[in-house]
Amino acid sequence: MMTAEEALERLKEGNQRFVARLSSGETPLSPSPRFELSNDQNPFAIILGCSDARVPAEIVFDQGLGDLFVIRVAGNIVASSQVGSIEFAASRFGTRLVVVLGHSQCGAIRATIEQLQQPVENQSRHLRSIVDRVRPSVEGLLKTELRHDHDSLVRLAVRANVGVSVSHLRYGSDVLEQLIRDNGLRVVGAEYSLETGVVEFFDQL
Repeated sequence: MMTAEEALERLKEGNQRFVARLSSGETPLSPSPRFELSNDQNPFAIILGCSDARVPAEIVFDQGLGDLFVIRVAGNIVASSQVGSIEFAASRFGTRLVVVLGHSQCGAIRATIEQLQQPVENQSRHLRSIVDRVRPSVEGLLKTELRHDHDSLVRLAVRANVGVSVSHLRYGSDVLEQLIRDNGLRVVGAEYSLETGVVEFFDQL
């Protein structure tokens, strides 16, 4: 079984390969061969990422089929279904690393800021459910001078939102808390840069 530390290092190395391909103009696709995975899988990391089409985790970490257990939802928010999916993967496969992966210029963050600054009447309740989960990460920042600097506001709100999701996973699930306490599970935050392709990890294991 791969430890959280080993899994994190593998993700970092994969992202370095991805960035190198971007800078060289090569197609940034994993070179891994197609494995026979019809009967089993053994993902070494769980990624809770944003649904943004520009941030496919398998590609930005240069991994192949079966390597990552990926959950994608707008704004990389944490709701019951995401928690359950992570509990399933960590318990069933013994995966010891969970990464909450946000990204620069996140549309869900921007939409939440817009809704808080200029509320839209009759917003879809489904969209509102996403905004409501991102809201705690944004409201405090809107009370500071950052409200006058949109780019900085979005940048810091992205990181704050990742931090909130990390906290929800660390402290909002009895199953995950036990795995963290007894089995070496780690939950860390990270941000993918659309501009450079680099993933920056916030937390040390």
